Amino acid sequence: MSGASPPLLWLTEAQVAALVEVNDALEALRVGLAEEADGAAKAIDKALGTFPGGALHALGSMMPRRGYGGYKTWAHTTGGATAIFSLFDLANGRLLSVLEAATLGQIRTSAVSGLGADLLSSPDADEVALVGTGAQALTQIAAIAAVRPLKRLRVFSRTPDKRAAFVGKARAAFGFEVADCGTLEEAVAGAPIVTLITRTVEPFLEADMLAPGALIIAAGAILPANAECKPDVLARSGRFVVDSIGNAQSSSRELREHFGTDPGAWSQVRTLGTVIRDGADAPDDTRFTFFKPTGMGLSDLSVAIMAYERARDADIGLAIDQPVRAAPRWRAAGA
Repeated sequence: MSGASPPLLWLTEAQVAALVEVNDALEALRVGLAEEADGAAKAIDKALGTFPGGALHALGSMMPRRGYGGYKTWAHTTGGATAIFSLFDLANGRLLSVLEAATLGQIRTSAVSGLGADLLSSPDADEVALVGTGAQALTQIAAIAAVRPLKRLRVFSRTPDKRAAFVGKARAAFGFEVADCGTLEEAVAGAPIVTLITRTVEPFLEADMLAPGALIIAAGAILPANAECKPDVLARSGRFVVDSIGNAQSSSRELREHFGTDPGAWSQVRTLGTVIRDGADAPDDTRFTFFKPTGMGLSDLSVAIMAYERARDADIGLAIDQPVRAAPRWRAAGA
């Protein structure tokens, strides 16, 4: 990444979607998280500021061995959200690319869940329960379907009309059975994988609803005040895995309430990167596996690098001149 200064590439949401599929992102994340576990990459814990009606977020990360670093920043409000990812060259500080990052975030969020399912669920798991039918839901299932031979998806959300609309989309998108479940209990009973992707404030999932040995992917409720699982779910879990310890400690109400502030207790929690490097602990058929992806900059960076390198090599994106500093101006008092 040396030599003549490359232009800054602006990549749109549509271009990012065309450049990186969810299946590609699974492999990009596998590489990026393994590098973190080896000490060759680093995630910077989330900066989060809340205000009435929304929050400002920033997630950073770096891969010095590959020469890249970057930040995803966004404002989430009741009126909508906009995210961008800024990709930098760590050799010289140049801004290489600005990627419109809502699609990027959706790709990496689903790919993290898919990677968790691949590493932590039974290889022959063929059924998934999905709770939540918002914008992230369809790609959550796509990522799991990329790593497991799914035969059936059970869907639940609290709004019947929205649930029915999602079931229609899922039936059109996938070749396996999709069931519209009228209750939470019907959706999750006996399912080997349960994926939660909601924004609920109060926890709703109870341990007695779940099959022994189930993998719970608690991908929603990532603000500090929110939770999806009741305390008995964690009490009956034997394995705890996160994408980022720091972000889990600041953003996961479930894990904070379960482990408190004792560093010794938190030592039971593994990162997905160490699972990639060292392998998963042996599952306990009587206890749950609780996987909480809260979002981390390294996941965004892994996907952003893939998108940028493919765009650069294929001459895709809006080329913009690199920034050039200008001298500040001022006026004297009374002028």
